[in-house]
Amino acid sequence: MTHSLKNVSCLLSFLFSLITVFSAEEPQIEPLRYAQNFKLEQYSTHKILTIRNTWIGAGDDEQTYALVPKNSDLPELPKDALIVRTPVERLVIMATVFLGPIQDLQLHDSLVGIAYLNFANDPIAHERIAKGLAKPIQSGTAMDVESLMMIRPDLILTSTTGNPNFDVHPQLVRAKLPVVVMAGYMEEHPLARTEWIKCIAAFYDKEAKAATLFDQVVKRYESLLERTQELENRPTVMSSAPYGGIWHVPGGKSYTSKAFADAGADYVWADIDSRGGVALDFELILQDAHSADFWLHPSHYDSIASLLKADERFVGFQALKTGHVYNNNLRVNEHGGNDIFERGVSHPEEVLADLIKTFHPEILPNHEFVFYQRLK
Repeated sequence: MTHSLKNVSCLLSFLFSLITVFSAEEPQIEPLRYAQNFKLEQYSTHKILTIRNTWIGAGDDEQTYALVPKNSDLPELPKDALIVRTPVERLVIMATVFLGPIQDLQLHDSLVGIAYLNFANDPIAHERIAKGLAKPIQSGTAMDVESLMMIRPDLILTSTTGNPNFDVHPQLVRAKLPVVVMAGYMEEHPLARTEWIKCIAAFYDKEAKAATLFDQVVKRYESLLERTQELENRPTVMSSAPYGGIWHVPGGKSYTSKAFADAGADYVWADIDSRGGVALDFELILQDAHSADFWLHPSHYDSIASLLKADERFVGFQALKTGHVYNNNLRVNEHGGNDIFERGVSHPEEVLADLIKTFHPEILPNHEFVFYQRLK
């Protein structure tokens, strides 16, 4: 009898273990169409956000964030997860690129701190500072962690370069502040950068709205793309200009290179195996790009005369001789903030339309430039 009871007890224990295993919750994973550097898993009690490739050379190193509702007990979480309580009510941004998703998701009311304010184009961000609703934040080596702590942010969004002289997130982590390092700028496709709106929306429980907004952008982008894929005439394009004596060109795997290709142009340095900027000597630039049909993104310059004043050797580029020099500085405010780095990141379909108008004006004869202008 005792032996039989023991067998029954063992059987019940085994069945209970099976029930526990099979009832373990499977997360719902947010479907992503273009972005490759983050993953969002939805559980019944929380969300797990995983971000990878945060800087050139970081590779597959990952950071895990647990998004847990406020006033909820902490569930069982990965031991290395940094916890952010949601929905976020007080947001600090350490780069103006995050203003694009903030605009589209209408999150300004939560914005309480902004770094690099002079680079911001968004008028509402400046208005919040002027009214005392948000504070300008010092970044880099001048950052005051104690002042930042006094703002009591629920979330700090930043990015990283891998250079400890510029990156602020290690100090914020040590201060136990809720900082999340984003990696949108490391994506290869313009639409992949835009899809990071879903990542930001997760902190506000606005995933459905973000998905709808993103799908609308994709639809318009892909509609434009269909009009350039069968083009036989594809002009060549060079990019950038020296800054501080160094000429960095976007790598062939960058979103800039991809945008040129989608607009029906062949990028001179498309074969460079890099997502970020690559420093090249002027002599090599001249050798590779002297006959390029177009010159885009020539740093901060706003006229042909200012380019030639900076360096007379620029006259050696065919694109300058023919007047085919375009810069994306049409929407720069009195502070110097350029909207291409805010709205342009969130709306690559508008950037693509500008590029198509530049390279193939016959395709979009009625399009008015949003971000670009031809230098005179």
